[in-house]
Amino acid sequence: MRKPLLILLLLGVFSFARSQVLTPRQLFPGLFEAVQLSDIFPDNKTFVDAVPKRAPASILEDYNEKKSQPGFDLKRFVTDNFDVPGAYAGSFKSDISGGIRKHIDTLWEVLYRKHDTVSKYSSLLPLPHDFIIPGGRFREIYYWDTYFTMLGLHEANKTKIIQNMIDNFAYLIDKYGFIPNGSRSYYLTRSQPPFFSMMLDILAKNEGEKVIVKYQPELLKEYAFWMRGAEKLKAGEAYRNVVRMPDGEILNRYWDESDKPREESFKKDVDAAKGTKQKPGDFYRNIRAAAESGWDFSTRWMDTTGKLETIQTTFIIPVDLNCLLYHLELSVARSYQLKGDENKYRLYLTKALARKKAILKYSWSEKNGWFMDYNWKLKHTTPDITLAGTFPLEFKIADSKQAEKVASVLKTKFLKPGGLVTTLKRSGQQWDSPNAWAPLQYIAIDGLNNYHQNTLARSVAEAWIKTNIGVYNDTGKLMEKYNVVDTDVKAGGGEYPLQDGFGWTNGVLLNLLNHFHIDQL
Repeated sequence: MRKPLLILLLLGVFSFARSQVLTPRQLFPGLFEAVQLSDIFPDNKTFVDAVPKRAPASILEDYNEKKSQPGFDLKRFVTDNFDVPGAYAGSFKSDISGGIRKHIDTLWEVLYRKHDTVSKYSSLLPLPHDFIIPGGRFREIYYWDTYFTMLGLHEANKTKIIQNMIDNFAYLIDKYGFIPNGSRSYYLTRSQPPFFSMMLDILAKNEGEKVIVKYQPELLKEYAFWMRGAEKLKAGEAYRNVVRMPDGEILNRYWDESDKPREESFKKDVDAAKGTKQKPGDFYRNIRAAAESGWDFSTRWMDTTGKLETIQTTFIIPVDLNCLLYHLELSVARSYQLKGDENKYRLYLTKALARKKAILKYSWSEKNGWFMDYNWKLKHTTPDITLAGTFPLEFKIADSKQAEKVASVLKTKFLKPGGLVTTLKRSGQQWDSPNAWAPLQYIAIDGLNNYHQNTLARSVAEAWIKTNIGVYNDTGKLMEKYNVVDTDVKAGGGEYPLQDGFGWTNGVLLNLLNHFHIDQL
């Protein structure tokens, strides 16, 4: 397909911006692969987050000279030449007797990072303002995590840090043309669920709708990133994040610019590719696209066998992604309305309404009483229901009867003793049953409240709060995820050990405690 000049120019801008930042694999060819495939660090993220003590070219020259010498010790070479990240949170110890609210308040400081501490050769992307990290192995900002962290920051009246983090994201959009998965060089090939416009809604509660006008340039740039190539697609074609549906509608999918193993999970990707029937590049792109979704990994992205080697993320039109882009289109429309530009307001409102119509057409399953993902290659909805199906309630896309059916399915199938399971399948993947995650609890609860399903919303909130506080009382920690089927068992699965901290858990928990006026259960 011939690309118009405008698209080529846009792609050139994106490529140029990214090409200025080298990743650890690009800086240390040969050494990178040796370290990541050697298991000298249990977590592949350790080396890509390590900071070189001197110029990378000098380190690489030494490595190439010494690697074949008798007695060469790879781990010692790395620790001699890199500052390897250590344990999270230093000597911080929680005081369980102080209660959960005091703990969350303390964690804002524990997870706070100064913006001006980036070393010259670090994989960290410099940012203009201080920020809050998720915690554990996640030592940088993450895109969609931050929205849910902000929910708690808003409850804590920490407007300044919300403003700073939004300004960081605006800076990333202006510099790179989009918000990357996280603020690391190795994340510059993909984004994450687009919550930037939702973050502005939080800030607008304190600052007013003028913030939507202020950040209109960044809203438009983010929209351009997600919609690259849309206008030239024919029915049934896809380009990057965009798919044109059979009847001409435009919807979106997850994607990644790279078709190589993820640097932060290099060995796991290389090993997993050995079992797939896909071409390696296709497999790696599907793995990376799932990482862009934030749901890495879930049977949601796989064929009916539910096996990782069958991952087909780029075939799938995710209902949650398109709900978020609907909100982005409405936000852009509102920004023009506030500026008095009626024509542009109508243009983006029309785009939003067309997307809403397409979501209802392709995602609603009357048979399941649920909003499903859609496989655009196979031309039918995917077979499994997941908590992503609650996003149309959060964004008021569902009608009242659809919302009632979704509520019924939530109550009978998803609600467990500790909260809502992410999917109904047990696969060993961390975004499947029995695991549950704070962001999806919040979206479901808030969506239920939008349709006056208040009793069920409160039941979910109370179950989730009880789980969070129960684990905190036992361990002194708030976790990244929870087992809500057997609440006495830690959540498992995933590519790394269970993390504590934890930004979005803290944010959602404080929001729910305040919204439902709960101090003890």
